[in-house]
Amino acid sequence: MDLSNTPLQTVLDRIPSGASPELLDRLGELLRAELAAPSSDTGLLIEAAYNALQQVPSTLVCAGRVSCLLGVMTHYYRAAQPDAGLAPARDAVEIARRLGDPSWLCKALKCLGGVLADTRDIPNAIECYAEAIEIARRLGDVTQECALWLNTGVAYYYSAHYADAVACYERVIEIAGPSAQLQATRRSALSNIAGAALFLGDAGRGLNAIQQVIKESCPPETAADMLVQVFHEHHYTRLLLEVGLVDQARERAKLAKEVAERSRSARAEVLAAIAEGLTEVHSGNTDIGLTRLKRALERARSDMPGMLHDALPALIKGYEAAGQPDAALVYLREMKRLHQDGREAQVLMHHSQYQRRIDASLDNDAKLTLDLHQSVLRGQLSDRDLMRSRTAMLEQQSVAAELHDDTTGEHCYRVGRMSSLLAREYGVDDHTCFLIDLAARMHDIGKLAVPDAILLKPGKLTPQERAIMETHTTSGAELLAKSNVPQMYVAEEIARHHHERFDGTGYPARLKGSMIPLAARITALADVFDALTHVRPYKHAWTVEDSLREIASLRGKHFDPELTDLFLALVPRLQREKGDLDAYLAEEAQNSPFIRARRQIAAALKKDVNDLFDTRR
Repeated sequence: MDLSNTPLQTVLDRIPSGASPELLDRLGELLRAELAAPSSDTGLLIEAAYNALQQVPSTLVCAGRVSCLLGVMTHYYRAAQPDAGLAPARDAVEIARRLGDPSWLCKALKCLGGVLADTRDIPNAIECYAEAIEIARRLGDVTQECALWLNTGVAYYYSAHYADAVACYERVIEIAGPSAQLQATRRSALSNIAGAALFLGDAGRGLNAIQQVIKESCPPETAADMLVQVFHEHHYTRLLLEVGLVDQARERAKLAKEVAERSRSARAEVLAAIAEGLTEVHSGNTDIGLTRLKRALERARSDMPGMLHDALPALIKGYEAAGQPDAALVYLREMKRLHQDGREAQVLMHHSQYQRRIDASLDNDAKLTLDLHQSVLRGQLSDRDLMRSRTAMLEQQSVAAELHDDTTGEHCYRVGRMSSLLAREYGVDDHTCFLIDLAARMHDIGKLAVPDAILLKPGKLTPQERAIMETHTTSGAELLAKSNVPQMYVAEEIARHHHERFDGTGYPARLKGSMIPLAARITALADVFDALTHVRPYKHAWTVEDSLREIASLRGKHFDPELTDLFLALVPRLQREKGDLDAYLAEEAQNSPFIRARRQIAAALKKDVNDLFDTRR
C-alpha cells in the first residue's frame, strides 16, 4: 500500500534526520487527526510513526514527543491490542518525567495505567494511578482526578476487588457533584457501582445506582452510545433478577436487545443475549434461556475471546438458577482453564518485559559509567539485589493474588520472613534462607488462576469447587517454572507442595514425611500460623497462644515434628526479642510499591487502609 503522499508520512520521512520539537508537535497533530477519523491505512501509519519516534535521539525531550507516543498507545488500546500499547506508554512516562511537566506526566501515567490494567498487571496499574492522582490533586485538575479515580476503580474491578472499586467510584461521584462537565464520568461511576453490586450481593445499592444512570441518560445516537446503553440495561436486567422482579427484567432485556440490534455491535449483541437468556431461565423457560446463553458463549468463543469472561460466568449462573449444578461445574472448569491460561500468559509477559528492562538498564548503566560489559557490572551488583529485582514482578502479583484474604498485602511478606527464620533455626545456610524468604512470598501466586466465582464464594465450597481451588498449587508451580529465573526452583517447590501434610493426607501429590521438600514443610508452618493469627473474611484472628496450641496438636499429622518443635520455641522468643511480631515480620512489605500505592489511595480517600480495602467472601 503506497502511503508516500500522505501528510503524516511526509512528516515521518523528515524525522530521522531533522527531528525537532516543532516537527514532533506537527506529528502529534496529524496523529490526533488520523485517530479521530481512522481509515484502512491507520494501522500502518501508526506503526511507521512509532518506528520513527524510536529513532529520535534520547536527548530530544519535548511535549510533542510525549503527545505522539500517547497517540500511538491510544491506537493500540482502541484496537484491543493493549499489550502493544505498553512500550509507547512507558516511553511516554519516561519522557514526561524528564520533561518535568506534571500535567503531561499525569496524562502519561493515566494512559500507562490503562494498558497495564487491560493486560491485568493490576499492581503496576495501581502504582501509576496513585502517582497520577497525587499530581492531579496538586494541580487542582478535577477532570483528570475524576477520570483517574474511575480508572482505579476499573483496575480493582478487573481483579475482583469489588468493594475497593466501589470506594473509588464513590469518590468520583463526590468530586463530580453537580458539575455539568463531569456528569458523563459520574454516570460511568454509577453504572460501574451497579456492576460491582452484582458480585457484592448488594442488589438494592446496584438498582439505585443504575436507575439514576438511566434516568439521566439521553437517547443514544451513535454506535458507541448504544453500546453504553446496552451495558446499562444488561446490569439493570441482572439486578432485577437478583431481587425476583422477573417481569421488569424482561422489559429491560427486551430494550437491550432492540438497542443492540440498532448498534450492530457484536459485543452489545452478546451482552443483550446474556440478559435475555438469564431472564428466560428465571421465568421458568429453562431450555430456551440456556440455549440463548450457550449461543452467546459460542459467539464469544468464535469472534470475541474477551467476552468469554462475561459469557461463561453467565452460563454458569444460568445452570445454577436452573438447578443443574453438574452442568454448571463443567463450565466452571472451562472458566478455570481460561482464567489460568490468560493470567499465566499475562503474568509471564509482564515478567519477561520487566526482565528485559532490568537487562537494558544494566547495559545502559555500564555504558554511561564505566563503559564495561553487562557481565562486569553484574559482578559488582549484589547477587541479592539482582535476585530481588528479578523476582519483584512476580512478588507483586503474589501480593495481588492474596488480597482477597489479606487486605493489607502483608501476609506474603510475613510468611516469607518467618519461613527464612525457621529455616535458619533448622541449620540452613544464609543464602538458602534468603532464597526461601523470597520464594515463600510467592506460595499462593497460583490463586491468580482460580475463578473469582470460587475465590469470592460466601460460605463453604462444594467438593468439586474445593478440587478446583486446590489446583492453585500446581498452577502456581507451573507459572513459576516458566519464569526463566534459575533460583525459582525453590519457589516452585513451595508453591506446589505447601499444602502437603506430613502424614500424607495433603495435596496435590499426597507426599508423606521427608518426601515433601524441606522449604515446603517450613512454609506450611509459617503460612498456617499467619492465617490463624490474622483476620480473614471467614474467621476472626486467634491469639498467638491459641494458634501455637493448634499447631502443636498437628505435630506429626500436618507438620514435620522436628520443625514443629523448633517453631514452637521460635515464636515466643521472637515475641520477647522483637516486641511487635507482626511489624517485624512485615518490614519488607513497606518496600512494596504496590502496598505503598494502596496506602496512598486510602489516604487520598481519607479512610483507614484496613477498613477501606476489605473485600467480602
